[in-house]
Amino acid sequence: MDQTSRAWLILSQAHLRVAEFRTLCSRYGDVTAIIEQPRRELNEAGLTDDKSQAIASPDNAKLDSAVAWLEHDSHHIVALGQDDYPELLSQIPAPPLLLYVNGNVDALQLPSLAIIGSRNPTRGGLRNSLEFARYLAKSGFSIVSGLAEGIDTAAHRGAMDAGGKTVAFLGHGIDRVYPAANRDLAHAISGSGALVTEYPLGARPLRHHFPERNRLISGLSLGTLVVEAARRSGSLITARLATEQGREVFALPGSIHNPLARGCHALIRQGAKLAETAADILSELSPLTHHMMQTPAKTTHPEAEPADDDEDYVELRKLLGHDPVSIDELAAQSSLTIDQLSSMLLILELHGEVESLSGGRYTLSG
Repeated sequence: MDQTSRAWLILSQAHLRVAEFRTLCSRYGDVTAIIEQPRRELNEAGLTDDKSQAIASPDNAKLDSAVAWLEHDSHHIVALGQDDYPELLSQIPAPPLLLYVNGNVDALQLPSLAIIGSRNPTRGGLRNSLEFARYLAKSGFSIVSGLAEGIDTAAHRGAMDAGGKTVAFLGHGIDRVYPAANRDLAHAISGSGALVTEYPLGARPLRHHFPERNRLISGLSLGTLVVEAARRSGSLITARLATEQGREVFALPGSIHNPLARGCHALIRQGAKLAETAADILSELSPLTHHMMQTPAKTTHPEAEPADDDEDYVELRKLLGHDPVSIDELAAQSSLTIDQLSSMLLILELHGEVESLSGGRYTLSG
């Protein structure tokens, strides 16, 4: 390992903040010079005694573990000021000094949309998260979320289903997975996207880490979509952070009888953009992505387009009218299964052809 990488690891283990780092750099020159300073000198430069101690006399066992972790081809550290550090993250208040990345570092450079929401969503909320993520990933966006159960999990899976990229920000060390139920999902994300954290190896998933982590979810993203959220929800905190960071905020409307729609409705009243279809989000964000897109935002994967001559879609359109009809009724009148109908109806809904009503009923839009 080169001396610079070792120095970054030491500063990370000392939990050095960006403002402190910049003060030390102006005084000593660069990151390698900082770690060569004695404890007393670092104290005089304004560091607390525990941080000075952690830099002057680093924990070699923890340092060796981090060095060993970095030997894996898919494990990386990205420091503030380096070329591969995400530009949008560098613009937020208190950006992370160092990012630990397990997976594809390039995923951090794609135009990104955060999809967040309840850990205990409705079936409709899960479906919306999955399908919006699918559609937007096929349009060239990296889908960002927090690896939590519920909406986060569906968003990550939707992006991967589409063959796109997804980034999961963690509230703990990169060598852990929380919740444990998402271990397989985390492994899959690291294979095609990236797991990212600012916390050093071994850091536990402490309660205060997650609100801190949320600023990175919104900070990396051009916009944040809230799918379902109660009135008092961590998702609303993330949405507020997105607004403070100058990012777009979108919210899905829902039934007035659904408690998990109330947070979204509150956001809309406060100025968040109401998103009825994924195309609503694309139209807002596309002007911001031209210099970032690998795939033009207006382009969609063929599977996301309900083709006019597709026999299944032709059959479904004939059965739909302006009178509400349930998915069970559609299944009874067609050769399509419930699973096929559910997917097709959502795609038609995303394209504005179908409107979803309460009670699981559907009508043609307009």
